[in-house]
Amino acid sequence: MKRRTVYVVFGLFLAVALVALAAPASAEMYVEGYLGGTAAANMGQALTIQDIPGLGKNGITQDNHLQFPGTSDATVLGGLKLGTWFVKEGFAGYSGYPDWMKYFGFYTDFSFQRLEMRGQTISGTTNTPGVLNSPGGPFVAGASWVNPNAGQITSEGSLATWAFMFAARYGFLPDSEVPFGRLQPYVAVGPAVMFSSMSPKIATTFVGGVVVPGFLCSQISGGSQASTNIGLAADAGIRIMALKNVSIDLSFKYRYAQPSYTFSGIDGSTANSLNGPATFKLNPVYSLFSGQLGVAYHF
Repeated sequence: MKRRTVYVVFGLFLAVALVALAAPASAEMYVEGYLGGTAAANMGQALTIQDIPGLGKNGITQDNHLQFPGTSDATVLGGLKLGTWFVKEGFAGYSGYPDWMKYFGFYTDFSFQRLEMRGQTISGTTNTPGVLNSPGGPFVAGASWVNPNAGQITSEGSLATWAFMFAARYGFLPDSEVPFGRLQPYVAVGPAVMFSSMSPKIATTFVGGVVVPGFLCSQISGGSQASTNIGLAADAGIRIMALKNVSIDLSFKYRYAQPSYTFSGIDGSTANSLNGPATFKLNPVYSLFSGQLGVAYHF
């Protein structure tokens, strides 16, 4: 993902927040900063490596259908929220909401985190098509191998998420300063635009169409690729109104998306100096969980 895109999105979000802060104080709009930790369920990534030249004059091309667990390292997540509840003290002081709308609201949420995976074991099947041994010569049948340990993959990347959340809340412990209640559990769900990037490095036991078990011969790197996808966002949390205009927010997030990355690199084989083009695809399923603590100012 190009960092410029993240900076533009963050700048727009910050501009909206500053405009909102300039509005008259009403205590049911809020801007919040938060920090937390995130982890991912196994992403079960499929990996396809193609177009690695083979040994010999025929230039056999192999097709590798592989997979790896895709377990992401735990990392830090940070972000900003800008929201309102549908009451007359909310956005622009609109007074036409019915009383029951006070239980509902909307907020937009921008977050950023790293997505990194340490060495993951690759396994799967390699297929080599049949070819003519020589012009006019006999046909050599293709072959297929199943390899439970075909090498390792390591990846670095990042994820920026801009979510648009429709929320519902309930209030406990009301008083004269906070009539709705100082303790406000809430849930929220909505769509999210997810900007992600991956930069993988692959070490495999395949050398230009030949399997060499136990010897990591090929080093493949396709640089960094980005993907922009529409995903699903869901939140649950408890907001504690410490003061009329200041709250503490303990929340949990779930983010889901299915990006796709296509890489074009070089098979840097160490055997027989076999170097050639190698294209590969990654189709992860991001199923991300996080917990965070935030502080909000209500205006």
